[in-house]
Amino acid sequence: MRALALGAAGGIEQLAVRDLPEPAVQRPDDVRLRVRAAAFNHLDVWVALGLPGVELRTPHIIGSDAAGVIDAVGSAVRRVAPGDRVMINPGISCRECDPCLNGDEPLCRQFRLLGEHVPGTAAEYVVVPETNVARVPEGMSWERAAAFSLATLTAWRMLTTRAALRAGETVLIWGIGGGVAQAALQIAKLIGAYAIVTSGTPAKLARARELGADAAIDHAAEDVVAAVRELTGGLGADVVVDSVGQATLDKSLRTLRRGGRLVTCGATSGPSVSLDIRRLLWHQWSLLGSTMGSSREYREIVRLAGRGHLWPVVDRVVPLDGAVEALRRLAAGEQFGKLVIEVAP
Repeated sequence: MRALALGAAGGIEQLAVRDLPEPAVQRPDDVRLRVRAAAFNHLDVWVALGLPGVELRTPHIIGSDAAGVIDAVGSAVRRVAPGDRVMINPGISCRECDPCLNGDEPLCRQFRLLGEHVPGTAAEYVVVPETNVARVPEGMSWERAAAFSLATLTAWRMLTTRAALRAGETVLIWGIGGGVAQAALQIAKLIGAYAIVTSGTPAKLARARELGADAAIDHAAEDVVAAVRELTGGLGADVVVDSVGQATLDKSLRTLRRGGRLVTCGATSGPSVSLDIRRLLWHQWSLLGSTMGSSREYREIVRLAGRGHLWPVVDRVVPLDGAVEALRRLAAGEQFGKLVIEVAP
């Protein structure tokens, strides 16, 4: 089969479309997809560069998101069948430990992501457990189905489970060009929150307003802290969604109101930050980490997608042979929305 795979860690230049063996159904609960479309996340850039502590067996297929048609199933599969249109939840857990049995799979010590710890989705075929697929909602295109899962699930857990955002609260979302930020905006508006977004690109801020953002701040030209304070009557935001990390954390904290919550799922600008513990305790902030989501949370976002909510924005669709250049576009931050690979026309 044809797949987008790394020959070695060290950068996007190590990626190429390669001919690799097709994966086969091995366990009774396995399903195999004939992939129609896959989608990039910023994680794929980091995987290409090489992640500390993650040992890759090369050639390594990248990609965490995909949608396709089931073409083979194991003997114990009952919920789906060959011919079904499905999309993938990319988080794989052991399904036997206490967190898994209690329905909180991201806390599983063996939790892994397709495309990061195990071979990914940017290939003509992929095999996953039956529990990791959901039927594509009626009317959703292959491109949007492929782009849906990782970003939407990550944003859902961040805002609903971890930060417990409520109607009427104010949320600040950094970097509205990315998939997680856009999903967070949609979720915030669905909840009934007041959503402030940032970008360094005016065109992206204009697009964000079209998506429902209540306020938009140019973080390249404006003082984000002062702008948020002005928009909130001097109080600050109830929740800040920050996956930028090193470059923005101090500003994020200074935008928080007393008792506010900061939630993060990444550190695209770097992982190391400093923190004045006295400010943390005095203002009674909550600093929350978040990774992916549980099966229960995934079922909920799929249910909402079936009602026409939370459909992702697609920046562009490229053929498999154009995927490397598309990933360079993502690495440069030029996109607005998800970059999708058409694996099979």
